[in-house]
Amino acid sequence: MTRLILTGDVNLMGVQDASEPFARVEADFKAADLVFCNLECCLYSPAGGHSIDHEGFFADPTIAGAVLTRSGVGAVGVANNVNYGEAAISASIAALDSLGIAFTGAGPNRAAARQPAMVTRSGVRFGFLQRSSVYWPTNHEAADNATGIAVIRAHTAYQVPMHKIRPDIPPMNRPGLPPVILTWADPGYLRWLREDIAALRERADVVVVSCHWGLGKEVLAYMTEIAHAAVDAGADVVIGHGPHHFLPVEVYRGKPILYGLGSFSFHTGHGGRRHGDWIGLMAQVEFAGVALTQAGFRFVRHNDRNETVLSALADEATAMAEISDASAALGTRLSVQGQTVWIDLKGS
Repeated sequence: MTRLILTGDVNLMGVQDASEPFARVEADFKAADLVFCNLECCLYSPAGGHSIDHEGFFADPTIAGAVLTRSGVGAVGVANNVNYGEAAISASIAALDSLGIAFTGAGPNRAAARQPAMVTRSGVRFGFLQRSSVYWPTNHEAADNATGIAVIRAHTAYQVPMHKIRPDIPPMNRPGLPPVILTWADPGYLRWLREDIAALRERADVVVVSCHWGLGKEVLAYMTEIAHAAVDAGADVVIGHGPHHFLPVEVYRGKPILYGLGSFSFHTGHGGRRHGDWIGLMAQVEFAGVALTQAGFRFVRHNDRNETVLSALADEATAMAEISDASAALGTRLSVQGQTVWIDLKGS
C-alpha cells in the first residue's frame, strides 16, 4: 500500500522557528509515502523588505525551506494568487529546486509553468499538475515569453432568472430580483489541461490535479466543469483550495474530488494579520500498487503557537455535519472510522 497526504494552503510568511508549523503533524507526514501541499507563499526575501499593503506572501527562504524539508514534504503546487511577480516567482522556484522539492504551476514561461511535478515512491510514479483560476490581471499569468503561474481562466455572467430554476428564487414580478451568477471555464484553457493530463498519464502511474479556485463555501459551476474534465482526461484525484474553508466532496466516475481542503498552515496573511483557528482538511489517499483503494481526511486547525493540529472528531460535530450534508447533495456518502472520515468511492 502507498499512502499519499494532500493538504490545502500552506503560508509560511512570518515563521521564525522551522520546527513549529508542522510539529504536531510531522509524524503523520513521515509515515506517509508522499506529501503534497499547495504552497501559498513565495520563498523570497525582496531587497529592501516588502510592504504588507502590497500583494504577495513572501517567506524567509531558509526558514520556510527548512519547514518543508524537515517534515518531508515531497512536492508542492505554486499556482495560486499570492505567488505573484516575476522576481518572487523566479526566486521561489529556484529555492525549491535547490531544496530538491518537486513543484508544479509556475515557471519562466507558459510551457514550463504547465509542467508536472514528478515523484516516485515505492515504485509508484506520482504526477501532479496545478492550476489557478484566482489570479491578478498583470504580472501573474505565465505567457509564451513571460514568467508566471499556470492558470485556467474562468468567466462570470449575470442572468436575470426568467424561470424558477431554484426553489429559493422569487418570481419575476418582484422589483430588485437579484441575478443568477453563472461561471464557466475558458474552453481553450480547459483543452490545455486535458492535453497536459493525457501527456502526464503516459509518464505517471497516479495523476493528481490541484486547483486554486473558489469563492466562499459554494462549489461554483466552473469548478465542477474543471474537476470533471480532469477526471475524464485521466486524473485519479482532484483537490481544490483557495477559500480558506473546507468545501464538499464529490465522487465522479469513482474518483474523489475534494473541492476545498481549506487552510493547513497559515501563519500570517493579508495585512500582516494572524488568522487564528482556521479549519482545513488533511486528505489521505491510498493505493494498492497503482489502484486507488480508499480516500479520506482528517480535520485540522491551528493552535496558539501556529502549529497545525489534528482535530478530534468529537470536537468537530458542526463541521462534520456541514461537510456531510454538502457532500450528500453531490451524491457522496461519508463514513467515520476512528478519527478519519472516509469517502465512499463506490457510491456515485
